[in-house]
Parts: sequence; structure tokens; C-alpha cells
Amino acid sequence: MKKPANKSDARDTSFPGGSISHAWRALRHRNFKLFFFGQGISVIGTWIMRLGTSWLVYRMTQSALLLGVVSFAGQILSFALGPFAGVWVERLNRRKLLVGTQAAAAVQALAMAALTLAHVITLWEIIALSALLGVINAFDMPARHSFLVQMVDDRNDLSNAIAINSSLANGARLIGPAIAGLVIAAVGEGWCFLINGVSFCAVIASLLLMRIKPLNIRRNATSMFEQMREGWEYVRTFRPIRSILLLFALTSLMGYPYAVLLPIFAGEVLHGGAHTLGWLTAASGIGALVSAFSLAIRKSVVGLTRMIPIAVAMFGGALILFGLSHALWLSLVLMVFAGFGMMQGASASNTIIQSLVPEDKRARAMSYYSMAFFGTAPFGSLLAGALAHQIGAPHTVMVTGAFCVAGSLWFALELPKIRAVMRPIYQQMGLLPARDIDLFPGEDELAI
Repeated sequence: MKKPANKSDARDTSFPGGSISHAWRALRHRNFKLFFFGQGISVIGTWIMRLGTSWLVYRMTQSALLLGVVSFAGQILSFALGPFAGVWVERLNRRKLLVGTQAAAAVQALAMAALTLAHVITLWEIIALSALLGVINAFDMPARHSFLVQMVDDRNDLSNAIAINSSLANGARLIGPAIAGLVIAAVGEGWCFLINGVSFCAVIASLLLMRIKPLNIRRNATSMFEQMREGWEYVRTFRPIRSILLLFALTSLMGYPYAVLLPIFAGEVLHGGAHTLGWLTAASGIGALVSAFSLAIRKSVVGLTRMIPIAVAMFGGALILFGLSHALWLSLVLMVFAGFGMMQGASASNTIIQSLVPEDKRARAMSYYSMAFFGTAPFGSLLAGALAHQIGAPHTVMVTGAFCVAGSLWFALELPKIRAVMRPIYQQMGLLPARDIDLFPGEDELAI
């Protein structure tokens, strides 16, 4: 019997073949396993609060435009602070920073709960507290994405950890809205916020229980401004990351704000209530969960670039058809496809960026990944709200979906140039053999 070549291979024996068991290999690592269970509870709470906030604003205002305004307030500060946050994350202990951001988010949720349960909350207080959460997320997102590498001892398991983390988020998207719909119908939105506030205890506890090895990174003595400039030049001039971020930004601007309009679809198009909103959100979560699992069973990052335009085109096409639907069952089916395409594109982009970026630029690169969402999604939320006010929610998602399809076609035309840059990097990393992959066009795992 052949002996394992090293310690990492020895750990692999706990997953004796089969792509299903291989899909969970990152959970071998104690720190990541702690994070998985702690974050799982917390993210369910986050989705409960998201749906509760959307329904509270819709119930108070009956306005698509104000739904967009609240979403804008929660994201614009994350965009503005993104470059600063990326540099700060690289200078600070990431676990301690995450404990701080999670505690601050818990306080924000509990403040929302107290005001709502006391029946004194106003739209301006919702906007202000959403803006506070945006500040917290500006530091939390790049810290959380870049902290993954410290939770997984074997770098070969990093892409699997990213996929499992996506599965976690989208499993929560499936469970959280369903719970929120029941809670809102039974006792009101305030209890959604209270549940979320308490749920942060789980992820804080998991972070405190971890045993983390410090990263061996040479600290940069240059100024914060110089580090920001260096990070910007890197993402601006490196074609694979630049192209991925541009498509991600377009999708965030035109596609992702469909979620802001779901209360309108639930109440006015499909003639339902909070439970209908919960079903629509959960259906999107099912598609996203299937997407995340399909990424988890992959054994390599190789081949992901071609999935990005396919996923974005699926997302845009599903939105166009969703705008035409007036039947609940059809809308739910289309939300499954929209969720799959949305998550496949976002997770594949995240995985590719993490596989390419050097460690000393990881937090800054991931801050721009966060900015690609937070920088465009708030304007997309305003745009979607304003368009829905003028032409209606169905026509709005049809227009935005068409832009996503157009973006996918542009990225498909960029792929040959992107692959030419990525090929030598993947060869150096040992992900591809040191030969021209164009000689083997029929082999899937050799198509970057």
C-alpha cells in the first residue's frame, strides 16, 4: 500500500475518493470547521434581518424608490471606505478585527430591534442604521475574505473553502427568509432584528476558539496612500482581475438590485405578502446553494473562467423572464435559475482572484472585489427604485437583465486574452502542465 507523501496527503485519507466527500475537504481544518458552524448560525440571522428590513420599509412607505434609498444608504459608505479598509486590514490582526466588526454588527441589529419593538422607529433611523452597517461591512468583508487563507492550513484546499463558504451563505439564504416570513407574520419585524443580534454570538465564539498561526508577511513601511496606489495599480493593470471586476461591477449595478424590488413583486405582481417574499428569496437561495455545491466538488480552480460568462448570461436571462411572469410557480423556478447564475458568477470570480493574487496584496485585492459590489450596487438600487417608480418593477428587471446578458458577451470576447495571461501563472503554480494548453482543446481540465 502506498504511503502518503506528506502530512497534507495523510489528512486526505479521511476522504476516500468520490467527489461528494471531496467537496467537504476544507472542513478537515479545525479553524475552518469552527468558522463554518459559527458563521452558519450568524448568516441565517443576517438573512432574517435583511428580509425583515425590506418588508418593514415596504410596509411603512409602499415605495419602490425608498426601498432603493435604504439599500443605497447601506452600501455607499462601504464603497467609499473600501480602499482605506483594504490597507487597514493588511496592517491589523484579522481575527481581532473580525471579532470587532461582528460585535459592532450585533449592536446595530439590537438597536434596530429595540426601536422597532418599541414602535418608535422611523425611516430616517432605518437609513442611519443601514449606513452604520455599511461602515462595518467595509472592514468586515475584505477581512473575512482574506482571513480564509489563515483558517485553511493547506493552500490546495483554499478554493474548496471559498466554495463551502458560499454554500454556507446560500444555505442561510434558503433558511433565513423562510424563518423571517413566519416571524414577521407571527410577531413582526422587530423580532427578526433581535434574532440576528443574538446570532452574532456564535461567530464571535468561533473566532475566539481558533488557534491561528500568524502570517509570515513582510510589513510594508510605505505610507497608506502609497499602499492604496500600489493596490489600485495592481488591479488596474492585471488583465484577469481587471476584467473580472469590471463584469462583477456591471452585474452588481444592473442585476443584483433585483432583490430590492422583490417586495414589489411579492405584493403587487404576485398578490402575496411577507410569506411570498420569503418564498421568492428562498428560491433564489436554492439556486445559489446548488451553484455553491457544484463549485465545492471541483478539484481545481482550472476551468472556472469559462463559467463566468455562462453564469452571468443565465442570471440576466432569468431576470428578463422573471419580469414577464405573473405566476408564482414560474417566478419561483426563475428565481432558482437567477440565484444559480448570480452565485456561480460571484463565487467563481472570488475563487479566481484569490488563486491569482499574491499574499501581500490579498486584502487590498479583496477590498476592490468588495468595492465592485458596494461601489455599484447602491447606485443600482437607486436606479432600480427610480426605474420601477417610472416604468414598473417587471420592466425594470427586464432592462437590467438585458445589460447582464450584454456584459457576459463582452467577457466571452475577453477570454482569450485573459487566458493568455493566466496560463503561465497556473503553470508556475503547478495547476497546468508546462505546455501549451491550446494543443489539448478537448480536455476540460486544461481549459482555463
